[in-house]
Formats: sequence, C-alpha cells, structure tokens
Amino acid sequence: MGRVSAASVPQPRAGRADGTAAASGGRRSLAAALFLGAVGAAVVLLSSGQTWAEGTVTVGGGTVPLDAAGGDVTGVPTALAVVGLAALVAVFAVRRAGRFLVSLLLALSGAGAALAACLGASGSAALDEKAAGTTGDAAARVEALTHTAWPYVTAAGGLLILLAGLLALRYGRAWPAMSGRYERDGAPRARNGARRTTTDPDRPEDLWKALDRGEDPTRDA
Repeated sequence: MGRVSAASVPQPRAGRADGTAAASGGRRSLAAALFLGAVGAAVVLLSSGQTWAEGTVTVGGGTVPLDAAGGDVTGVPTALAVVGLAALVAVFAVRRAGRFLVSLLLALSGAGAALAACLGASGSAALDEKAAGTTGDAAARVEALTHTAWPYVTAAGGLLILLAGLLALRYGRAWPAMSGRYERDGAPRARNGARRTTTDPDRPEDLWKALDRGEDPTRDA
C-alpha cells in the first residue's frame, strides 16, 4: 500500500472558520450593544426622575424642606438618553458611512449624559431657585444641602450607552441592516428578486413561461 501523505488529507478551510468566528462575534457584539444601550437609557430616564438634592430654607422663623429631582437640576441626561435610543434603532437602518455616524452619535449621547449627571451631582442652583420662590426673596439660598447617589446612577447609565456606541463603532459593519420587501412602486418581488410579469392569455408562449415560473396563468385573465 502506498503511504498517505499529510498533503492528501483534507484540511478545514481557514476562510470558512474565520467567517464563522466573525459572524459569531458580530452576533455577540450586536446583542451586547442592544442590551447595554436599552438598559443604559432606561437607567438614565428612571434615575433622572429621582431626588438628587435635598435641603431646607428658613421662612418666618421656621424651616421648610426642599428637594430637587434630576430633571430639576439638568434635563440634559434625559434628552441625550432619548437621542441614544433613537440612534440605537437607527444603526440598523443605515449602512457604511451612515452607520458610522449614527454609532458615533450613540457614543457621544452616552458620554454627554454621564458628564451632565456628574456636573449636576453637587450643584445647588435648582434648590436655590426653589428657596427664592418659597420665600419670595431672590437672595434666599438653600441650607443644610445634601446630595443623593442618584446622579451617579444616572452617570452609570450614560456609560452603558457609551459602551453600546463603542461596540457599534467597532463591530457595526458586520451587523445586519433593514431591507425593504417591496419595490418603490409597491409591487412585491418574486423569489428570485425579479418583479412578477403580466401574462397574456392569448399568447401560448406566455402561458408556458408562467407555468415554468410556478405562476397561475389564469390569475390575471
């Protein structure tokens, strides 16, 4: 018997293995980006409605408690979270350069939301405004000012949106895109991508061609 050389043994194709690994990595990155973006936006929207700061103001010899929600301090995180959600959906509606720009917008929305939350974590402007409105004195200032952890929770949600944007920038080219099922004139495409042709019942050759395509030649008759 002749020897079987190593060259005669079929080897797995490297290209196919690389393609499978790339497709698997694309699916994982897509799932991760969707999860991070959705959770991050939900965290920002929910935590922005919580109390960020508390304090008191003196009125007529007594004290009145004051509190400010995230939306009172700054509306930027909420607005950017909505923009991030829209960008997360729009990633699948565009291709090439458009997808890159939308992914960049997604990342910037998360970064901006996190930065705005951190900047508003120690501010007192919202409570000072409430103190002035409560006392009727424009010079009134909040007292015994304290801050909660909700601004930092909001910032964490913004960072999740930022991570989703970074994943889209890195792996977005391998993600699927939306495709239309109909042509511009609204006619459905045939299975092979061609439009359905009209059959003339008075022409036998058209009838045979329709039967070959698997169509009912009497439908349009």
